[in-house]
Amino acid sequence: MRAPKLLPWVARKAGISDELALKLWRRAAGEAEVIAGCCDSPDYFRLADERFMDLVDNESDSGSCAAPEMLARQRAGWMWRHQKRLSQLNLLAAQNAYRLWQANWNGFLAGQRRAA
Repeated sequence: MRAPKLLPWVARKAGISDELALKLWRRAAGEAEVIAGCCDSPDYFRLADERFMDLVDNESDSGSCAAPEMLARQRAGWMWRHQKRLSQLNLLAAQNAYRLWQANWNGFLAGQRRAA
């Protein structure tokens, strides 16, 4: 599986190198494949993302004791997870609007059949 395009951004936010981020992604993808069983399921992608962010957070925390400027860095995991929740809320809102439209349309058609 190819690495996500946001990998360098996550690495910069966490204060780790791009090479280390790529290694962590490959590790997370491998662990997710073992758990999910295949690389095409939605569970695989969810598990890979979650495990990757956990590994990145752990790696950025382990290096923060060496340099004081690292203490000011924010953990990147919360931002990644927050963006994911926001995108899922947009999809949920669209799905609910579609269901409302479909229910109203079905009700309209049922009323038309009764009138005829």
